[in-house]
Amino acid sequence: MKEQCKLSVLDQSPVKNGSNAADALQETIELARLCDQLGYHRYWVAEHHASDALAGCSPEVLLGRLGAETKQIRIGSGGVMLPYYSPYKVAENFKILQTLYPGRVDLGVGRAPGTDPFTAAAIRYGSRLGAEHFPNMVVDLQALLNDSDPRTPGMEKARAFPKVIVAPELWMLGSSEDSAMLAALTGLPYNFAYFINPNIRADIFDIYRERFAPGPNLQAPWTCLTLFTICADTEQEAMRLSRSRDLWYVRLLQGNPGPFPTVQEAMDYPYSAAELRALEDNRGKRAVGTAEQVKEKLLALAQQFQIDEIMLVTITHDPQVRRRSYQLLADVW
Repeated sequence: MKEQCKLSVLDQSPVKNGSNAADALQETIELARLCDQLGYHRYWVAEHHASDALAGCSPEVLLGRLGAETKQIRIGSGGVMLPYYSPYKVAENFKILQTLYPGRVDLGVGRAPGTDPFTAAAIRYGSRLGAEHFPNMVVDLQALLNDSDPRTPGMEKARAFPKVIVAPELWMLGSSEDSAMLAALTGLPYNFAYFINPNIRADIFDIYRERFAPGPNLQAPWTCLTLFTICADTEQEAMRLSRSRDLWYVRLLQGNPGPFPTVQEAMDYPYSAAELRALEDNRGKRAVGTAEQVKEKLLALAQQFQIDEIMLVTITHDPQVRRRSYQLLADVW
């Protein structure tokens, strides 16, 4: 672990049961303001489609508002699902953001669909380009952000505007060895989604560091781990609050998660033995407890993987409780 492991935030703009997307996005704005005041390093928003559980389907639009609502925290996408889009248009979007908020914009890109196959096809609107083109798209996007020649034949002279003095910080997101390798070979910082794939390889960041080749924006490897956390005044209360996400996760495995349930709804749910085993398997791969307990778990992970940064996903049914969780951890970090 580096001497000062940075602490950041990933917000999926969760929609709670009994509420709506408008409330979820307003809660994202309020949380971004708070995290800016608390001194968190980055605030990223996600991209999910056709979901009544997660309201953020267009990170670049939401970031345009978050930049105006914050003063110093870096803002970014966690992430743009690049196989759906033209790298040229993505470069334009984030150069606009960088022009509005100089030196504060991150562009995290991923390969995952972020939705069901039918919606994925609708987003592509007939395009035959798929995830197999992702590595080339990343390289072209990197070139367009840096005003250099894209690699794809026919795009060599393409330049994305507006021109910026410093390019947005391009990140590789992933949850597998493939993403670690691609991040290394393209010279990008790497963020592993531990909250998505808790079965992390012990050497995943070593693979990245050993194969890292300096790129136009990064001369040395930079690593980040994203995981689920909840802080409360007592461990018992934190565990109780986490029950909402437990039930949501069980419903996600069933293919229909829906909005985030209340704690009481989750406590009343009749879990099967298989569902309880699935939850128990994941309990040790998150950080839930008092602020000191969560800090201890995060520092242990930072030491284990020798990472530079930790990014937190905190979801509770009550938005005030979610804000307090980030406040408690910031106070002890």
